[in-house]
Amino acid sequence: MSYYNQNAKEFFDGTINVNMASLYGEFLPLVKKGGLILDAGCGSGRDAKAFKVLGFRVHAIDASEELAKLAEQVINQPVHVTTFQQFKSQESFDAVWACASLLHVPFSELPGSIQKLSTSLKNNGVFYCSFKYGYDEIERNGRRFTNLNESLLQTVLSGLPLRTAKTWLTSDLREGRDNEKWLNAILIKG
Repeated sequence: MSYYNQNAKEFFDGTINVNMASLYGEFLPLVKKGGLILDAGCGSGRDAKAFKVLGFRVHAIDASEELAKLAEQVINQPVHVTTFQQFKSQESFDAVWACASLLHVPFSELPGSIQKLSTSLKNNGVFYCSFKYGYDEIERNGRRFTNLNESLLQTVLSGLPLRTAKTWLTSDLREGRDNEKWLNAILIKG
């Protein structure tokens, strides 16, 4: 997470105003009104803030202490600094939102990380995740990426208590990056 600690402000500025309405439109109708959403890897706090404005309750986590500080100012509540692998909560969540965050977990650790997050997810809870579309692990500018396609996602989910409700591809929503493709997935626990 040293990349995000060292580049927190730059990352924050580049992501805080991205319009995520198309993804929210797939995810939020599946979440109980006023439900509790775990924003797993909240980054700038953009999504947690949007969920709160729409009447949901949010518990935000991020592995970067510097990003967590910035996000806390955006969402006006604490952000729990933890990795997915170390995450623990007494809460039961109606949904997990892991937007462009699990992609930093090595492929071999992905099943365990998703399992850890889904442990606190209620039965029939919704789990959204997204990965850059591909089939490899790469390192770019000091950051590690695990890229997935539909087949690799199913491999990761094998044996986990999550079933795939929907997968779809999108272009990157950040300006000037529409040639980058993303695999989006909505999973249901149980």
